[in-house]
Order: sequence, then C-alpha cells, then structure tokens
Amino acid sequence: MLDDLQLKRERENQEAERHRRRRDELNDKTREWVEKRDALNAQVRALVDEATQHRIQRDELNAQVKAAKEERDRYNRRVNELQDQLSELKRRKLPRGAVPLGKLQQELKRLEFRQMTSVLTVDKERALIDEIQRLQAEVKKLEKSLEENEDVRKMKDELKSARDLAEDAHKRVSELAEKAQAEHDQMTALYEQGDNLRREADRAQEEFIKTKMLADEEHRKHIEHIRQVHDYDKIIHGIWMKSRGVTEEVAEEVDAKKEAELIFERFKKGEKLSTEDLLMLQKSGYL
Repeated sequence: MLDDLQLKRERENQEAERHRRRRDELNDKTREWVEKRDALNAQVRALVDEATQHRIQRDELNAQVKAAKEERDRYNRRVNELQDQLSELKRRKLPRGAVPLGKLQQELKRLEFRQMTSVLTVDKERALIDEIQRLQAEVKKLEKSLEENEDVRKMKDELKSARDLAEDAHKRVSELAEKAQAEHDQMTALYEQGDNLRREADRAQEEFIKTKMLADEEHRKHIEHIRQVHDYDKIIHGIWMKSRGVTEEVAEEVDAKKEAELIFERFKKGEKLSTEDLLMLQKSGYL
C-alpha cells in the first residue's frame, strides 16, 4: 500500500513540476509581451509628440498664408485701380482729335489676326500690310507722346511698383503654402506610423492577456497537484507513524511540523500562500 501511495505521490509531484515549468515559461513570455507593448507605446507617444509639433507649425504657416493672401489681394486691387486710372489718364492726354490708343491697338490686333488666318489676293494682302504698318506707326507715335508726358510716366512708375509688390506677395503666398503643405505631409506620415505601431501594441496587449491567462491556469494546476502531494505525504506519514506505535497527539504534532516545513519551502519558492498557511508558519515559529 505504501509503495502504491509513493508511486501516486511521485506522479502528482511530476505533474506539479511540469505545470510549474510551463507556468514559468509563460510568465517569461508574459514579460516579453509587456516589454514589447510598452516599447511600442513609447514609440507611439514620441511620434504623436513630433506630429503635434508639425501640426502646430502647419497651423502657424496657414495663418501666415491667409495674411499673405489678404496682402496680395490688396495689392492686386491697387494694381487694377491704377490700370484704370492710367487708361483714363492716357485718354485725356492724347493729342486733340487723335483716335484713342486702346482703339488703335484693338484694330491692329484684328488686322494682324486677319492676315494670319485669311487667304487674300496679292493686292489685298499688300493693302492689308500697308494698313497694319500705318496703324503700328500711329500706335508707336501715340505711345511715344504719352511716354513723354510727366503725369503718365509717374502713373506708370506707380503701377509698376504696385505690380512688383503684388508679385512679391504672390510669391510669398506660394512659398508659405508649400511650407505648410510640407508640415502637413510630415504630420500625416507620423500619425500613420503611430497608428501602425499602436495596432502592433494592441496585438502585443492581446498576446499578453492570453499568455497571462494560460500562466494563471498552469499555476492553478501546479497548486492543485502540490496539494495532492501534500495529502499523500500526510497519509503516508500517518501510516508510517502508526506502524511505529506513535500516539495520535505526537503524530499530529509531527504532521503539523512536517506541513509547516512544506509550506515554508513553498514560501521560499515564491509561491502564493493562504492566510491559513501563514498562520501555520507563525504557529510553528517560521515567521
């Protein structure tokens, strides 16, 4: 009977050891998943912080773009006003009885277009060319006359300055808009990287939970088999004591001491003890 009990005890002990080893392996895996999850989350936080800086910079640049557009539009309105004023000034400064310069230029463009697109006889084409040349000479003469006018010259200089300012403002709008877009693209790329890493961190968290549950189950089975071993130890020890005529009181005291020793061994291995186990250790003088 003792041999049979010893054999069963050994089997339970082997099972307890097998579940302990498996529990420890799973706990190691659990720590690995935790470390991986935490490392990934740290990377996500760093990427989000960097992306936030790009977002702030983008918003600041967009505000500058808006201000630059308002400035550009203001200059463009001034250019249009000066163009209208210059046209009116030129009309007033033309020699008495002269055909308005704009009308001459319009007629010249019409004739030049006709020459390029129409099939004409030699005589008609010669006459058309003569008319074009006459208009060109008249336009040139009027332009020279206007160029020599002080008021017109001042108005043209003012118009040129306004156009230069409008062009500079437009360039600034383009430059700022490109910088804002670059900041936006970098922000978007960083957020996408963060999302990908966050998904990896979530998967690591899922694996951590699954592994932790498996480890807890292995620990439960280990404890269950350890208790079976302890139960066999009590039975075997009781039979051994009885065969040697030891009294029940002495046997109980020896059993209690033996049980306290086993509990203390579990304590040294780092196993979780119940309140009853702790009281047993205290009563036996181990604590």
